[in-house]
Amino acid sequence: MKDYLRSIINQSLHQFDLSDDDISEIQIEKPNQPEHGDAASNIAMNLASVLKMNPRKIAEQIVEELKYDEQKIQSVEIAGPGFINFRFAENYLFNQLDDILKQGANFGKSDALKNQRILVEFVSANPTGPLTVGHGRNAVLGDTIANLLEWTGAEVDREYYFNNAGRQMRMLGESVRARYLQLLGHETKLPEDGYKGEYIKNIAQELIAENSDNLVEVEEVDPFKDKAEQIIFNDIQSTLKRMNIEMDSFFNEKEVYEDGSINQTVKILREKDLAYDKDGATWFRTTEFGKDQDTVLIKSSGEPTYRLPDIAYHANKLDRGYDQCIDVFGADHIDTYPDVLSGIEALGYDRSKIDVVVYQFVTLVKDGKPFKMSTRKANFITLDELMDEVGADVTRFFFEMRDPNTHLEFDVGQAKEAGEKNPVFYLQYAHARIHSILRKVEQEYTFDVEDQPNLELLSHESETALIKSLLRFSEIIQSAADSREPHRLINYLEDLASIFTSFYHDCRILGEEEGLVQARSALAKATAQVLANGLGILGISAPEKM
Repeated sequence: MKDYLRSIINQSLHQFDLSDDDISEIQIEKPNQPEHGDAASNIAMNLASVLKMNPRKIAEQIVEELKYDEQKIQSVEIAGPGFINFRFAENYLFNQLDDILKQGANFGKSDALKNQRILVEFVSANPTGPLTVGHGRNAVLGDTIANLLEWTGAEVDREYYFNNAGRQMRMLGESVRARYLQLLGHETKLPEDGYKGEYIKNIAQELIAENSDNLVEVEEVDPFKDKAEQIIFNDIQSTLKRMNIEMDSFFNEKEVYEDGSINQTVKILREKDLAYDKDGATWFRTTEFGKDQDTVLIKSSGEPTYRLPDIAYHANKLDRGYDQCIDVFGADHIDTYPDVLSGIEALGYDRSKIDVVVYQFVTLVKDGKPFKMSTRKANFITLDELMDEVGADVTRFFFEMRDPNTHLEFDVGQAKEAGEKNPVFYLQYAHARIHSILRKVEQEYTFDVEDQPNLELLSHESETALIKSLLRFSEIIQSAADSREPHRLINYLEDLASIFTSFYHDCRILGEEEGLVQARSALAKATAQVLANGLGILGISAPEKM
């Protein structure tokens, strides 16, 4: 409907002497008050300075020339300083409700991003240990953003970027070797900066089971490091799968070294006088891109900073033909990722094709205080431990229920609630409750559920409000996808569940005349479908019984 309203307003604007630059995006919003209609535009106020006219007068002229389908629009009114308010026709509402029922599990999908190839990179933890609560918000945000983009027609790939080389991985191997020797009764100490988690002992136990004491004399770290990487990556993928997340590809940082991309990146920057040597290090002239000081690309030790392989990696992404590349980063990257974008621009790529979603960190709380669970794996809480505590659906929902730009307090006490105080159970219960009602309707009435109901019987204001809420689903998906903010969908679903509760309170289904029962059952079925579709996008189950 928003696209339709924009088109008829744009057609009416032809009466004015306006260029394309004069006309800003025609905004269509839902009025805050239902009495103001179903949709509103402020286009008249936006054009007041351009046309040098009173905005209400502009609105009057727009409405006077407005050509609209009366099967879609019941009335158009001017309010306040020049808002143009639209009321939808009843036939339009009934036709759209029927469309929801026909589309079923596909309702809400669009072709807005058809033919767009998008890469979403997220999680990207090095294989040095299990995924922790700190990785959870990243994982869920990335996957849900990918789901939203797929629902708007894009072809989406989910990618995990990792580095299995360098000091961290060497220290991992040395830690496993030390535990291996200790378990076999040899006197040895864990490296000072070694990994101390219980998972290191478990890896060592597996090495003993497979190799007995045959590795005691092996001084190279590779057999221990390689086994640790294999086990930890299997653990990571198992954790992700438990959260309903599956990656399409894994990209190893060493690829940009082996294919020469690192050297080529530095070479191009030098040719453009954007890289230079100083104090034994190689610097990137980030001051040319608005930064206060230049940035080190290669340390005096010869070791690249993470920015250099990241620039090469993002060039690799764009070379693979993606129209958009989305990175999901924690707030600790907020001051550093602009260097990577500057590097991409310096190499001649379009930096606007890289979109960065930055999220704030998570604190576990209970009763308003920091919550510490007993941990089996060192001084951190793993995602698996959190899911053991509150469940996979709840874990996922809580990570995506707030604006990514805000700090998230994950309330474990609320998460463990099995009632309406728990927002995910509230939505799942609403879905299950509707299916319970529909099962009773099937038991007590003889009409064929496949018969076309008379939707014109849905004349109560609570029925109309529910239909209008259902019709907003597609625009909410588009808005959440465009903004990279999954919580917008959650807010909508919670509002929808509340509106359904009001409808069910005001409009009985069971016990009414058969035609009305059939029509209201169809409305309830459409509501359940939208709840299921929305929960599916969020990666959460929609049970029919609870």
